[in-house]
Amino acid sequence: MKQFKWFFFLALAATMSSCGLSSDQGELTGVGNRSAWFHPQPYGTVYIPSGTIHVGANEQDIPNAMIAPNKQITITAFYMDETEITNNEYRQFVDEVLDSIMRDKLGADNDKFRTPLLDPFTEEETDQYAINYKVRLEQEDVKNGADAIRELFYQGDEIYYRTIQVDVRKLKYKYHYVDLRAAAQLHKQDAYKRSRADFIKEQIVEVYPDTLVFMRDFTYAYNEPISTMYYWHPKYDDYPVVGVNWKQARAFCNWRTTHLNSFYSVNGENGVTSFRLPTEYEWEYAARGGRDQTMYPWGGPFVRNAKGCALANFKPGRGDYGADGGVYPIRVASYFPNDYGLYDMSGNVAEWTITSFAESAHLFTHDLNSDYQYDAKDEDSETLKRKVLRGGSWKDIAHYINNGARTYEYQDSANSYTGFRSVMSYVGRSNRDKK
Repeated sequence: MKQFKWFFFLALAATMSSCGLSSDQGELTGVGNRSAWFHPQPYGTVYIPSGTIHVGANEQDIPNAMIAPNKQITITAFYMDETEITNNEYRQFVDEVLDSIMRDKLGADNDKFRTPLLDPFTEEETDQYAINYKVRLEQEDVKNGADAIRELFYQGDEIYYRTIQVDVRKLKYKYHYVDLRAAAQLHKQDAYKRSRADFIKEQIVEVYPDTLVFMRDFTYAYNEPISTMYYWHPKYDDYPVVGVNWKQARAFCNWRTTHLNSFYSVNGENGVTSFRLPTEYEWEYAARGGRDQTMYPWGGPFVRNAKGCALANFKPGRGDYGADGGVYPIRVASYFPNDYGLYDMSGNVAEWTITSFAESAHLFTHDLNSDYQYDAKDEDSETLKRKVLRGGSWKDIAHYINNGARTYEYQDSANSYTGFRSVMSYVGRSNRDKK
């Protein structure tokens, strides 16, 4: 009887399959019921179309460094944040990490905050759990579960003025990704012999920014007021986040991707490509705003307009930081955007890219979506940990804020003059296509 049942279901499946195929009248028509999809534009981003430009230095190579020779390359379309990521935007990430940790700990003995995962084949509960975000986390829940989450707060001698404060060292974000580059380096026949688990990597990153960077970066200077206020005070909500290293910037991009795709998944929609840091060539292409071989994002060779007003937040002279209207980093979008609608591509804060720094990268990278990446480990040499910075900052002279200027910082370093913005590769040829 059991054998008859299996035969019946197999026959039924075959019949349904043949019925589904009969509508194509024997012709090759592709799989049906495929919904049309147009890549939605993420909030706060602008569309950068595909194009070909000349990257490289736009002025005399005075130090004769020869690290930015001219090169013609093609860049495919992407979305890019119109401003640098702000303190308040980054705080959304930090707050959600804290919220997730609390839910996980409070849900250890309470299914209210954790939902058991089901086996996809048997639909039975497994010993794995997912954090339940559908239930609102109330102050009363936190109070009642104080013992479970006590370790998340400063204890004993670390308590300051009898205040309850989160121990920011506990704010760690764990995520996984598939190392596609490592898998692609194997020949197909070799890759098929490997388990996909070999290429699934885990990262655990401390996410809270280093708020003391304004004091640490400048010896024999009094920067304590901004150092103690810059990240948390609402006055600085729309200022670019600093004190974030390269690994933290990448973790933010991963969280932002998960955050958006989770929304699409719940609503039964297709997901989008990942948010990520731009390559240094994408960054330069976007900074030029469609103007090839220009010196600055606004096009001209000068850093002031006809009225003598500075066009970016940088260091116009020796010791005169405020000559452009801002001494430290200032509110994003305080100056005019370039022709793509991007703000602060010169000055304010320098920006992390995904690209590893090599003096000769312009010479050996491909001319299509040029890039050079190396995922340096903690035990690697410092040279391998260098990542390209672009755009210059509030404390840099004019040379470092031009479109073609290249410099670097180490991936595990954070400072008061480096922030970031993220990009998302566009799915399709152009946003002008109808389908």
